[in-house]
Amino acid sequence: MSRDRVVDALRAYAIGGVVLGHWLVTALVLDADGTLHVASPLASMPALAPLTWLLQTLGLFFFVAGYAATRSLSAGAAGPMRWWARRLGRLVGPALALLGIGAAVLLAAIVVGTPDATLSVALLLVASPLWFLLPLVALSALTVPLRAAVRRWGPLRCAAPAVALVAAADAAGRVLPTLPGRLPVALLAAWSVPWLLGIAHADGHLAGRRTGAVLAGTGAVALAALFALGYPVSAVGVPGATMSNLSPPSLVAVALAVAQVGLALLARPAVERLLDRAGPRRAVATVNRHAMGVYLGHQPVLVGVTALAAHAGAPLPGLHTAPRDLLWVLARLCWLPVFAAALAALQRRRHRSPVAGVGGGAPAGRVGRLPLGGGRSGAAAGRGPAGPGPGD
Repeated sequence: MSRDRVVDALRAYAIGGVVLGHWLVTALVLDADGTLHVASPLASMPALAPLTWLLQTLGLFFFVAGYAATRSLSAGAAGPMRWWARRLGRLVGPALALLGIGAAVLLAAIVVGTPDATLSVALLLVASPLWFLLPLVALSALTVPLRAAVRRWGPLRCAAPAVALVAAADAAGRVLPTLPGRLPVALLAAWSVPWLLGIAHADGHLAGRRTGAVLAGTGAVALAALFALGYPVSAVGVPGATMSNLSPPSLVAVALAVAQVGLALLARPAVERLLDRAGPRRAVATVNRHAMGVYLGHQPVLVGVTALAAHAGAPLPGLHTAPRDLLWVLARLCWLPVFAAALAALQRRRHRSPVAGVGGGAPAGRVGRLPLGGGRSGAAAGRGPAGPGPGD
């Protein structure tokens, strides 16, 4: 079954947005006692908040995942339970490998006397990408009934209860911020909206510029209304803020996801033309081949590079200094190639390591891919085979 090149490109953009977003908004400031604490340039430079609308791409991530789950389920000869078990194995294996490597690094850090405050920050950042397992596994397991519901009532009617749940979670957060269970409910409800849109798109719906324009316009209007009601402008959490749009995901996260899906549908012809060029096609294929490794490894790379460079003797601009002005942003941009090189080296080492076989004995070329793949027949897509990507 041929790849849908545009879906692969959206996946690559979504992964890239998450990575760049974390690398740009997560500052690890070196204190006088040698410990590191987390800060954000968004706290001191709130005018940068609109940039998070481009870099917080989780809505596209779950849209592509819902699309891919539907396509792979349709193409698979195995039953739904075996299909879901295979996807679960491909998720859990690399995650366990990350935890094993993290435990070894943590032990080494304790032995050399790393301050407890730094260890706490490192653990939080390294483990934080694993949150996506909860909604991804749950929504994968629910794909069959969700698809049946979408076929019967349409994606918008199916999404309405999920939006209502997110709104209720937002209201509960203002009145009872410590209410138990609010986070998992909001996580599942919020990210089910783009997942449902992905299911509908995989079944041939939500196609065309008109549909894209309606979704993009609806999301944009909803965002404007939510901002007017006092929701934070930043699509990600800001240290010290009274409310986050991402932890748990709020109505802003849902509206942004709808707008991003609409813009993606509008951009489809332009993306297809771009992927006719060899360079962009190779870049998309590379990101898709290493999607899981990139996603799980980008935060350890940030922590590792920052902690190792802290031994240089003096705080390095853009790496250890407080993010107070645009000079910090410019300095941090200069560090991005260093982070990227370290992440690439980590991926090469991981694919040569026996650890790459964790989780079902998949060949090294398939390990490290998020199980978001799913083809689209060449006849349906009107194209020949697309480049390689994370497929089931």
